[in-house]
Amino acid sequence: MYIEGKNAIRQAIDSKITINKIMVDKNYQGRKDDIINLAVQNKIKFEFVPRVVLDKKSKTAHHQGYIAESVDFNYCEVTDILQKAKSLEQKPFVVLLDGIEDPHNFGAIIRSCECAGVHGIVIPKNRAVQVNETVIRTSTGAIANMLIAKVTNLKDAITLLKENGVWVYACEAGGENIYDKKMDEAVGLVIGSEGFGVKKSILSYCDGTVALPLMGKVNSLNASVACGVIVFEVLRQRLRGEK
Repeated sequence: MYIEGKNAIRQAIDSKITINKIMVDKNYQGRKDDIINLAVQNKIKFEFVPRVVLDKKSKTAHHQGYIAESVDFNYCEVTDILQKAKSLEQKPFVVLLDGIEDPHNFGAIIRSCECAGVHGIVIPKNRAVQVNETVIRTSTGAIANMLIAKVTNLKDAITLLKENGVWVYACEAGGENIYDKKMDEAVGLVIGSEGFGVKKSILSYCDGTVALPLMGKVNSLNASVACGVIVFEVLRQRLRGEK
């Protein structure tokens, strides 16, 4: 798997993600470079290559002259997410993605969740985007600090969360206004796919539905935008509860 761009590579190194090699535009050879310094400090192999080599390997077209070869992304278990919350002495805060297929949306969701203090994200194994180069790039390094569990059955993950005291809500049009809902407890939020929302079969496993009030003529938001607004409302309520 490739990690592209300075910020993403820097975050990966800082988070101890295993990197086999970093390829650097040979035009940068001889100048002071923080990525090369980090590689030297962490005993990571690097080599200077023609920019055309980077252009051919790039999956995002935004490598900025740097591409790192890393091992495949290391997914975790749902229990690891719960354990992370416990170790921080915090109530679990989990986001579950039901069929998100756009890697740019996934990357943006990871970034918002990391900034809002979400302990982990759960994704289905099938019929959904997995962690890839575009997701890593779009997350702008946030993925290095985010636990992501890949599960065969999202329903089983919801059941496990509920058994551990987590209230799970689907984010769906027609749900209870998020600003009227108490959300500062242990909570899981299910974000549906870009075109179809949360599946009915998944809705039946949730404790309820929440929604953002929409005042315009368009009746839906981009999945990553909606997720960002909702997770920060949860964060707002949590911070208010700590005062």
